[in-house]
Amino acid sequence: MTTLPIEAGLQQERDITSVLHGWVTTVDHKRIGILYMLATLLFFGVGGIEALVMRWQLAKPQAGVVGPDAFNQLFTMHGTTMIFFVVMPMVLGAFGNYLIPLMIGARDMAFPRLNAMSFWLFLFGGLLTYFSFIAGGAPSIGWFAYAPLTEYAFSRGTSTDYWILGLLVAGIGTVAGAINLVTTILTMRAPGMKLSMVPLFVWIMLIDAFLVVFALPPLTAAQIMLLLDRMLGAHFFDTNAGGSALLWQHLFWFFGHPEVYIMVLPAFGIISELVPVFSRKVIFGYESVALATLAIGFISFGVWAHHMFAVGMSSTLDSIFAGVSLLIAVPTGIKIFNWVATLYGGRIRLATPMLFALGFLAMFVIGGLTGIMLACVPFDWQVTDSYFVVGHFHWVAFGGIVLAVMGGVYYWFPKATGRMLSERMGRWHFWLLFIGFLLTFGPMHAAGLLGMPRRVYTYLPGRGWEIWNLLSTIGAFVLGVGFAIFFVNLFVSLARGAPAGDDPWDAWTLEWATTSPPPAYNFEKIPVVRSRRPLWDLKHPDDPDWKHE
Repeated sequence: MTTLPIEAGLQQERDITSVLHGWVTTVDHKRIGILYMLATLLFFGVGGIEALVMRWQLAKPQAGVVGPDAFNQLFTMHGTTMIFFVVMPMVLGAFGNYLIPLMIGARDMAFPRLNAMSFWLFLFGGLLTYFSFIAGGAPSIGWFAYAPLTEYAFSRGTSTDYWILGLLVAGIGTVAGAINLVTTILTMRAPGMKLSMVPLFVWIMLIDAFLVVFALPPLTAAQIMLLLDRMLGAHFFDTNAGGSALLWQHLFWFFGHPEVYIMVLPAFGIISELVPVFSRKVIFGYESVALATLAIGFISFGVWAHHMFAVGMSSTLDSIFAGVSLLIAVPTGIKIFNWVATLYGGRIRLATPMLFALGFLAMFVIGGLTGIMLACVPFDWQVTDSYFVVGHFHWVAFGGIVLAVMGGVYYWFPKATGRMLSERMGRWHFWLLFIGFLLTFGPMHAAGLLGMPRRVYTYLPGRGWEIWNLLSTIGAFVLGVGFAIFFVNLFVSLARGAPAGDDPWDAWTLEWATTSPPPAYNFEKIPVVRSRRPLWDLKHPDDPDWKHE
């Protein structure tokens, strides 16, 4: 009789081990997408804490929360984390992995084992980078790692080496994942689904994956050259031995500006799915959205040096890069008009995903306008390396990526879990994020125009920056409260959220044609597609209020 509890405990332990083994060894695209989401949310929490500590340090002049070296480490790791270990893997790995096979009527990715390898390379790359904290201190070189600061003479120890190796490992996983996405979209679409019929999210992710394939290798090459400089005495970026510090900037920003679009294009794809569903209209100008995305992809490789207007290039080069930087606003503006035209005359339903979509539309337009300002060389000279640039980048990154991604989480969470997120907590989450966003990043523009330089850990009083930094810090903590509500919403809804059903939004793309959550094989029978809205046409063939193309 006394052995029964022991046997029950052993059986429970075996069950837990079996579940963990199943997740660790999985090649199911849905499970890998969930693993990406969990890992990026973990890194997001760490990066958010780093940002809060920096904002606390800058809340008032000459604060002593952290010293200059610790601040530089936090600054480096915050930027690196948010770019390489949160946004890129979340949009490409989590959303792309989970949704694309479902949206195109496939049963899995083209290369399931490569898909699993991509995730583990990303995760190990992130952990390797963070291992620097316990191996002598994190790197203090900025997420951009400008040479010659990163040469061994100025960055001793192993922290910079961990940064290089961690990003190299994660980058290989990212490129492999992008190749997998391209192959899946081009070769595994359901019968009848031409490229002109795929959901815009899939179209945009296809172009995004091509950007990754072409943009990451230059960064990888630069990191290998830097590693050779540090380890073997090469002189690629050693200015004292005939190297060029500007070579690093050219290579880095040749990756770095397409990188901005690698992060934001999936957000465009999410908005292109949310706006039609919650407006009860098909997207206005499907073809123009797809072609504008293609144009952004091409032009994004010709604007990198607008990050370098202050390095002493010729006026001819400045003019060329300024012109191309202004040109890329045209296809971006086309998308804005498409989304607004879709909203016009629609039966708008203000559910939480739509609130985030509308917040994105308003904030991204403002962020884009400050980008146009920075494309003008004389203005850029005045505010370069000031907090105006910090405010602009974060306005676009948060208002153009985070708001859209949060809308996507609220929209597709029922599909992945079978449960709805709380609308009440979702609205609290949205408004706290929206208000905190304005408070955090709006004042940075003012501080920058008043001359506050970026990348400083403290400042003297009496320069007019105090109020703006205090407002930014207050806003950052408001954002923290908003995200705390979001995580509570996730956990509570997973435990006892309302059942979602298979299609809670009355949507029109194929992921909603299967159960919530989907079975391992996605579709019992591969669907046959005859239009851009296959599920809607099946459910509502005679709806006069649906504006057909």
